[in-house]
Amino acid sequence: MWPFGKSTADRVKEALNAQPQLKDLGLQVSESGGNVSVTGMVPNERYGQLVNVVAEGINGVKSVDISGLVAQQNTSEVQVSAPTPTADVGSSDDVTESGSQGGSVMQSDPAQSSSANSSVDAAIAAAVDNSKIAKAVYHAIRSNGELADDPIDVLQSGKSVILRGAVDSDHEQRLAEQIARGVEGVSGVDISGLKVVAQAKEMHKDRDEVSGDATYTVKSGDTLSAIAEKYFGDAMRYKDIAHLNNISNPDAIQAGQVLKIPSA
Repeated sequence: MWPFGKSTADRVKEALNAQPQLKDLGLQVSESGGNVSVTGMVPNERYGQLVNVVAEGINGVKSVDISGLVAQQNTSEVQVSAPTPTADVGSSDDVTESGSQGGSVMQSDPAQSSSANSSVDAAIAAAVDNSKIAKAVYHAIRSNGELADDPIDVLQSGKSVILRGAVDSDHEQRLAEQIARGVEGVSGVDISGLKVVAQAKEMHKDRDEVSGDATYTVKSGDTLSAIAEKYFGDAMRYKDIAHLNNISNPDAIQAGQVLKIPSA
Protein backbone atom coordinates (compact mmCIF):
# COMPACT_ATOMS: atom_id res chain seq x y z
CA MET A 1 0.00 0.00 0.00
CA TRP A 2 1.49 3.31 -1.04
CA PRO A 3 3.34 5.09 0.40
CA PHE A 4 4.41 2.33 2.77
CA GLY A 5 6.76 -0.20 1.26
CA LYS A 6 7.43 1.74 -1.94
CA SER A 7 10.85 3.32 -2.36
CA THR A 8 11.47 6.93 -3.35
CA ALA A 9 13.03 5.75 -6.61
CA ASP A 10 9.93 3.71 -7.48
CA ARG A 11 7.66 6.68 -6.79
CA VAL A 12 9.81 9.01 -8.90
CA LYS A 13 9.70 6.51 -11.76
CA GLU A 14 5.91 6.27 -11.48
CA ALA A 15 5.66 10.07 -11.59
CA LEU A 16 7.86 10.24 -14.69
CA ASN A 17 5.88 7.50 -16.42
CA ALA A 18 2.67 9.39 -15.65
CA GLN A 19 3.87 12.15 -17.99
CA PRO A 20 2.82 11.57 -21.63
CA GLN A 21 6.11 13.07 -22.84
CA LEU A 22 8.24 10.73 -20.71
CA LYS A 23 6.34 7.48 -20.25
CA ASP A 24 7.72 5.63 -23.29
CA LEU A 25 11.37 6.65 -22.85
CA GLY A 26 12.31 3.86 -20.43
CA LEU A 27 14.15 6.17 -18.06
CA GLN A 28 15.96 4.58 -15.13
CA VAL A 29 15.83 6.02 -11.62
CA SER A 30 18.14 5.41 -8.66
CA GLU A 31 18.14 7.07 -5.26
CA SER A 32 20.39 7.31 -2.23
CA GLY A 33 19.63 9.41 0.81
CA GLY A 34 17.07 11.48 -1.05
CA ASN A 35 19.43 12.21 -3.95
CA VAL A 36 17.83 10.97 -7.16
CA SER A 37 19.62 10.18 -10.41
CA VAL A 38 17.74 9.75 -13.69
CA THR A 39 19.46 8.15 -16.66
CA GLY A 40 18.48 7.19 -20.19
CA MET A 41 17.94 8.48 -23.69
CA VAL A 42 15.76 11.52 -24.36
CA PRO A 43 14.84 13.13 -27.70
CA ASN A 44 16.66 16.35 -26.81
CA GLU A 45 18.11 18.22 -23.87
CA ARG A 46 14.87 20.09 -23.20
CA TYR A 47 13.34 16.93 -21.75
CA GLY A 48 15.72 17.22 -18.82
CA GLN A 49 13.82 20.23 -17.55
CA LEU A 50 10.64 18.20 -17.31
CA VAL A 51 12.37 15.26 -15.64
CA ASN A 52 13.83 17.58 -13.03
CA VAL A 53 10.65 19.42 -12.11
CA VAL A 54 8.52 16.24 -11.98
CA ALA A 55 10.99 14.44 -9.69
CA GLU A 56 11.09 17.40 -7.32
CA GLY A 57 7.39 16.91 -6.56
CA ILE A 58 8.03 13.56 -4.88
CA ASN A 59 8.19 13.35 -1.11
CA GLY A 60 11.70 12.63 0.16
CA VAL A 61 13.57 13.94 -2.90
CA LYS A 62 16.36 16.33 -1.89
CA SER A 63 18.14 16.71 -5.22
CA VAL A 64 17.83 15.53 -8.81
CA ASP A 65 20.80 14.59 -11.01
CA ILE A 66 19.97 14.51 -14.73
CA SER A 67 23.58 14.41 -15.97
CA GLY A 68 22.96 10.80 -17.01
CA LEU A 69 20.34 11.81 -19.58
CA VAL A 70 21.68 11.49 -23.13
CA ALA A 71 20.03 13.60 -25.82
CA GLN A 72 19.61 12.14 -29.30
CA GLN A 73 21.94 13.82 -31.75
CA ASN A 74 19.50 14.60 -34.55
CA THR A 75 16.57 16.27 -32.86
CA SER A 76 15.11 17.16 -36.26
CA GLU A 77 14.08 13.51 -36.54
CA VAL A 78 11.81 13.83 -33.53
CA GLN A 79 8.20 14.55 -34.34
CA VAL A 80 6.05 15.56 -31.38
CA SER A 81 2.35 16.14 -31.24
CA ALA A 82 0.87 19.13 -29.47
CA PRO A 83 0.29 18.45 -25.75
CA THR A 84 -3.13 17.53 -24.45
CA PRO A 85 -4.01 16.12 -21.01
CA THR A 86 -4.25 12.59 -22.39
CA ALA A 87 -2.18 12.67 -25.58
CA ASP A 88 1.21 10.97 -25.73
CA VAL A 89 4.23 12.86 -27.00
CA GLY A 90 6.37 10.42 -28.94
CA SER A 91 8.96 10.37 -31.69
CA SER A 92 9.21 8.97 -35.19
CA ASP A 93 11.77 9.04 -37.94
CA ASP A 94 10.86 11.42 -40.75
CA VAL A 95 14.16 11.23 -42.64
CA THR A 96 15.12 8.22 -44.77
CA GLU A 97 18.59 7.99 -46.25
CA SER A 98 20.50 5.46 -48.32
CA GLY A 99 24.28 5.57 -48.20
CA SER A 100 24.83 3.28 -51.23
CA GLN A 101 26.12 4.71 -54.51
CA GLY A 102 23.26 5.73 -56.71
CA GLY A 103 20.73 5.22 -53.91
CA SER A 104 17.99 7.72 -53.38
CA VAL A 105 18.13 10.18 -50.49
CA MET A 106 14.99 11.69 -49.03
CA GLN A 107 15.84 14.94 -47.27
CA SER A 108 13.58 16.36 -44.60
CA ASP A 109 11.92 19.64 -45.38
CA PRO A 110 13.65 22.40 -43.31
CA ALA A 111 10.28 24.00 -42.72
CA GLN A 112 8.86 20.72 -41.43
CA SER A 113 11.90 20.20 -39.19
CA SER A 114 11.52 23.69 -37.81
CA SER A 115 7.84 23.04 -37.17
CA ALA A 116 8.62 19.74 -35.42
CA ASN A 117 11.19 21.43 -33.19
CA SER A 118 8.70 24.17 -32.40
CA SER A 119 6.19 21.50 -31.40
CA VAL A 120 8.80 19.95 -29.11
CA ASP A 121 9.48 23.32 -27.52
CA ALA A 122 5.78 24.00 -27.04
CA ALA A 123 5.08 20.54 -25.60
CA ILE A 124 7.94 20.62 -23.13
CA ALA A 125 7.34 24.25 -22.16
CA ALA A 126 3.69 23.52 -21.40
CA ALA A 127 4.53 20.39 -19.41
CA VAL A 128 7.26 22.17 -17.44
CA ASP A 129 4.96 25.09 -16.64
CA ASN A 130 2.26 22.72 -15.46
CA SER A 131 4.73 20.75 -13.37
CA LYS A 132 5.87 23.97 -11.73
CA ILE A 133 2.28 24.36 -10.53
CA ALA A 134 2.47 20.89 -8.99
CA LYS A 135 5.80 21.78 -7.40
CA ALA A 136 4.26 24.91 -5.88
CA VAL A 137 1.47 22.78 -4.41
CA TYR A 138 4.06 20.37 -2.99
CA HIS A 139 5.91 23.19 -1.23
CA ALA A 140 2.65 24.69 0.06
CA ILE A 141 1.72 21.35 1.64
CA ARG A 142 5.22 20.84 3.07
CA SER A 143 5.04 24.32 4.62
CA ASN A 144 1.87 23.53 6.54
CA GLY A 145 2.51 22.49 10.13
CA GLU A 146 -0.16 19.80 10.18
CA LEU A 147 0.87 18.21 6.88
CA ALA A 148 4.63 18.72 6.82
CA ASP A 149 5.44 15.19 8.02
CA ASP A 150 2.74 13.37 6.05
CA PRO A 151 4.00 11.27 3.10
CA ILE A 152 2.35 13.14 0.23
CA ASP A 153 3.47 13.26 -3.40
CA VAL A 154 2.13 15.81 -5.86
CA LEU A 155 1.79 14.80 -9.51
CA GLN A 156 0.70 16.93 -12.43
CA SER A 157 -2.02 16.27 -14.98
CA GLY A 158 -2.44 19.28 -17.24
CA LYS A 159 -3.16 22.16 -14.90
CA SER A 160 -4.70 19.82 -12.36
CA VAL A 161 -2.73 18.13 -9.60
CA ILE A 162 -2.93 14.64 -8.15
CA LEU A 163 -2.27 14.18 -4.44
CA ARG A 164 -1.02 10.70 -3.60
CA GLY A 165 0.01 9.28 -0.25
CA ALA A 166 -1.38 9.16 3.25
CA VAL A 167 -2.58 11.49 6.00
CA ASP A 168 -3.59 10.85 9.60
CA SER A 169 -7.20 12.00 9.42
CA ASP A 170 -10.13 13.16 7.30
CA HIS A 171 -9.36 16.69 8.47
CA GLU A 172 -5.83 16.51 7.07
CA GLN A 173 -7.15 15.10 3.79
CA ARG A 174 -9.54 18.05 3.43
CA LEU A 175 -6.79 20.47 4.44
CA ALA A 176 -4.40 19.11 1.80
CA GLU A 177 -7.07 19.52 -0.87
CA GLN A 178 -7.87 23.04 0.31
CA ILE A 179 -4.22 24.08 0.25
CA ALA A 180 -3.77 22.61 -3.24
CA ARG A 181 -6.81 24.42 -4.60
CA GLY A 182 -5.51 27.68 -3.17
CA VAL A 183 -2.30 27.60 -5.24
CA GLU A 184 -2.38 29.91 -8.25
CA GLY A 185 -2.87 28.11 -11.56
CA VAL A 186 -4.45 24.94 -10.15
CA SER A 187 -7.60 24.05 -12.08
CA GLY A 188 -8.47 20.83 -10.25
CA VAL A 189 -7.33 18.53 -7.43
CA ASP A 190 -7.60 14.73 -7.43
CA ILE A 191 -7.36 13.25 -3.91
CA SER A 192 -8.52 9.73 -4.77
CA GLY A 193 -4.98 8.49 -4.13
CA LEU A 194 -4.60 10.34 -0.82
CA LYS A 195 -5.61 7.82 1.83
CA VAL A 196 -6.52 8.33 5.46
CA VAL A 197 -4.31 5.98 7.47
CA ALA A 198 -4.11 6.11 11.26
CA GLN A 199 -0.58 7.01 12.40
CA ALA A 200 0.56 7.71 8.84
CA LYS A 201 3.28 10.08 10.05
CA GLU A 202 4.66 7.54 12.50
CA MET A 203 4.61 4.77 9.91
CA HIS A 204 6.37 6.97 7.36
CA LYS A 205 9.18 7.80 9.77
CA ASP A 206 9.83 4.12 10.45
CA ARG A 207 11.58 3.29 7.20
CA ASP A 208 15.00 2.35 5.91
CA GLU A 209 17.10 5.51 5.64
CA VAL A 210 19.13 4.19 2.72
CA SER A 211 16.48 2.69 0.43
CA GLY A 212 13.48 4.66 1.65
CA ASP A 213 11.52 1.40 1.86
CA ALA A 214 9.03 1.04 4.69
CA THR A 215 10.11 -0.97 7.71
CA TYR A 216 8.42 -1.81 10.98
CA THR A 217 10.03 -2.48 14.33
CA VAL A 218 8.10 -5.18 16.15
CA LYS A 219 6.70 -4.18 19.53
CA SER A 220 5.69 -6.39 22.44
CA GLY A 221 2.31 -7.96 21.73
CA ASP A 222 2.50 -7.48 17.96
CA THR A 223 1.38 -10.15 15.52
CA LEU A 224 2.07 -10.32 11.80
CA SER A 225 -1.64 -10.21 11.07
CA ALA A 226 -2.05 -7.02 13.14
CA ILE A 227 0.89 -5.44 11.32
CA ALA A 228 -0.61 -6.44 7.97
CA GLU A 229 -3.94 -4.94 8.98
CA LYS A 230 -2.19 -1.70 9.93
CA TYR A 231 -0.34 -1.31 6.64
CA PHE A 232 -2.72 -2.92 4.15
CA GLY A 233 -6.10 -3.06 5.84
CA ASP A 234 -5.99 -6.80 5.30
CA ALA A 235 -4.82 -9.13 8.07
CA MET A 236 -4.26 -11.96 5.57
CA ARG A 237 -1.40 -10.02 4.04
CA TYR A 238 0.70 -11.34 6.95
CA LYS A 239 1.74 -14.06 4.51
CA ASP A 240 3.37 -11.49 2.23
CA ILE A 241 5.27 -9.91 5.11
CA ALA A 242 6.41 -13.33 6.30
CA HIS A 243 7.57 -14.30 2.81
CA LEU A 244 9.51 -11.05 2.24
CA ASN A 245 11.29 -11.42 5.57
CA ASN A 246 11.95 -15.18 5.27
CA ILE A 247 9.84 -15.94 8.33
CA SER A 248 8.91 -19.62 8.41
CA ASN A 249 6.80 -19.36 11.57
CA PRO A 250 4.54 -16.27 11.55
CA ASP A 251 3.95 -16.67 15.29
CA ALA A 252 7.64 -16.45 16.12
CA ILE A 253 8.36 -12.72 15.69
CA GLN A 254 10.12 -10.91 18.52
CA ALA A 255 10.04 -7.39 19.94
CA GLY A 256 12.78 -5.29 18.37
CA GLN A 257 12.80 -7.28 15.14
CA VAL A 258 12.82 -5.03 12.04
CA LEU A 259 10.50 -6.11 9.23
CA LYS A 260 10.45 -4.95 5.64
CA ILE A 261 7.00 -4.09 4.31
CA PRO A 262 6.01 -5.29 0.81
CA SER A 263 5.43 -2.51 -1.73
CA ALA A 264 2.19 -3.94 -3.11
